[in-house]
Amino acid sequence: MKKASQSPLLKVMLEAPRNGVSGTLKKWLDGGNTFDRSDIFYVIMNLRKRKFYFKALQLLEWLEDSKVIDLGERDYASRLDLVAKVHGVYKAEKYIDSIPISHRGEIVYRTLLANCVSEANVKKSEEVFNKMKDLGFPVTVFAINQLLLLYKRVDKKKIADVLAKMEKENVKPSLFTYKLLVDTKGAIRDIAGMEKVVESMQAEGVEPDLLFQATIAKHYIFAGHREKAEAILESMEGGDIKGNRNACKILLPLYAFLGKKDDVERMWQVCEANPRLDECLSAIESFGRLGDVERAEKVFEDMFATWKTLSSKFYNALMKVYADQNLFKKGKELAKRMDEDGCRLGISTIDSLVKLYVGAGEVDKAESILHKLSKSNKMKPQYSSYLMLLDTYSKKGDIHNSEKVFDQLRQMGYNGRVRQYQLLLNAYVHAKTPVYGFRERMKADNIFPNSVIASLLAATDPFNKKKTLSDMLE
Repeated sequence: MKKASQSPLLKVMLEAPRNGVSGTLKKWLDGGNTFDRSDIFYVIMNLRKRKFYFKALQLLEWLEDSKVIDLGERDYASRLDLVAKVHGVYKAEKYIDSIPISHRGEIVYRTLLANCVSEANVKKSEEVFNKMKDLGFPVTVFAINQLLLLYKRVDKKKIADVLAKMEKENVKPSLFTYKLLVDTKGAIRDIAGMEKVVESMQAEGVEPDLLFQATIAKHYIFAGHREKAEAILESMEGGDIKGNRNACKILLPLYAFLGKKDDVERMWQVCEANPRLDECLSAIESFGRLGDVERAEKVFEDMFATWKTLSSKFYNALMKVYADQNLFKKGKELAKRMDEDGCRLGISTIDSLVKLYVGAGEVDKAESILHKLSKSNKMKPQYSSYLMLLDTYSKKGDIHNSEKVFDQLRQMGYNGRVRQYQLLLNAYVHAKTPVYGFRERMKADNIFPNSVIASLLAATDPFNKKKTLSDMLE
């Protein structure tokens, strides 16, 4: 990431008021400064990495309106991506109409597709994919990968259809395609299927990278195949881990998953004398996973000796450790410290705070924090934040609050995933209350019942005379 000191324009943008970007840029121009395309690229990239999407969007809007530089298709695609992140995919889709026809190419539409997939909006994703075909754009591996990513999250049965489409269109799979397929097979513990995907990849001559190997190793670990996992980790290390230091940040969490504290320490010793930021982040997460909170805290505090200020993601990493270990008091103290250090409370921080308060039994407070912080910081909370609340209310049989959180999920665009419907039905089961019209609700959202939901629907069906689920938990 380019530092603000290296780019005067970036420094100006970071210091500009949130709603005062236009005035700041005009003042910059009136001061005799010019806009260099490469510098603008770096400024937007840095704003994106800091998740200052609104400022980045205002910068592109001003550049387009003022016509200071000529915009190309990638610039319009970048603006569309920012519109989607700030205002949602429907406004992003409308923005396409204002893009010059000569610049409404495949890059613009695939950017919209990626954002639809990111929101797990099945209907809109499929519409955009089909529109790209109607416009005559070739079916690319990028578009195929987006569909695979979507159905991996919401409807794994459709993956076979995408692969058939891929074969029909003669689209060659990329490394990312194989990674998605391996992850899908591994997630359902189909290790034999996962290994067949790897064999197919090897037959095509596609070489795995470290992240691909890490994905396989992770699934071996969770499926109980420790020896196979350890063999992959040994391969990833290579003959000399000091000479292969880039593997350390990836190996740290994998050894932590295996519970191998000595190997986590061994990886960290390679980095500790002169650590990189991403290695520190990995070490905090890994020691936290092992339950060694003091070691995670030491890595965090030692970072301030090298870097006087840290971005929120490093605070977030330690906050997650506290949340996972149910260290409520420490989590609250860290949140206060973040505020005092002028550190932005992002969606990851909010997610950990929700987990902390839910774990402490303060569900109402957790919900209040979720809404207040996300509203004041103009952020869309993570899916998992809502799911924790819904799961807690569901177990209590609290139908009113379960329906409320379920509705909030839909308002935020999280309406294409099976899990939230399952939890809502569970609330009715625990409340020993029948539910009316639920199948129709699911059908309207293009959600089809799996075996678990089917049994829950049968248990909560007011017209079903057969008693199920232990007679509604009695």
